[in-house]
Amino acid sequence: MLAKTEWPADRVKRRKVAQLVPYAHNARLHSDEQVDQLVASIKEWGWTMPILLDEKGGIIAGHGRVLAAKKMGLIDVPCMVAAGWTETQRKAYVIADNKLALNANWDDKILSSELLELKEIEFDLPVIGFNETEIDKLLTLPEPANVAPQLQETTFQVIVSCDDEMHQADLLARFEQEGLKCRPLML
Repeated sequence: MLAKTEWPADRVKRRKVAQLVPYAHNARLHSDEQVDQLVASIKEWGWTMPILLDEKGGIIAGHGRVLAAKKMGLIDVPCMVAAGWTETQRKAYVIADNKLALNANWDDKILSSELLELKEIEFDLPVIGFNETEIDKLLTLPEPANVAPQLQETTFQVIVSCDDEMHQADLLARFEQEGLKCRPLML
């Protein structure tokens, strides 16, 4: 599939919501609460991800967003077409689109920190999809005891130009004596 030079996202166009056809065998369920969350997200950030359609206007991915669009009374939404996909590819992607996102995990410490920052600037946290219980739990994560903060290792590089190989060797020896990691480079 990657051999194709054109992807569905290369051509995003608006389509009438009323003309989009839900996939009858979509196994993903969208509660009223989740649709309301999608509505809130669209109101906050606008439409950020096109609906993926087959060539006949059948929805492959984006069923929940279409439900939100209907609830909001939107006339048209951004869509892209998966041209040339087989029935098997469409059927499999309906599942993959939902399951692949569920396979990711959260770094609770980073998430907690981000939520705290958003809370401090009084951002409406439920808009991001977590319920109040989840937010409260994340905002009150205990600090790990007796654990030194881990610094992310960063490497900085400096290129020093030398007139000859002897000068380069001298500089490398001096830098290494100072505990710097060095390697010669010839340009």
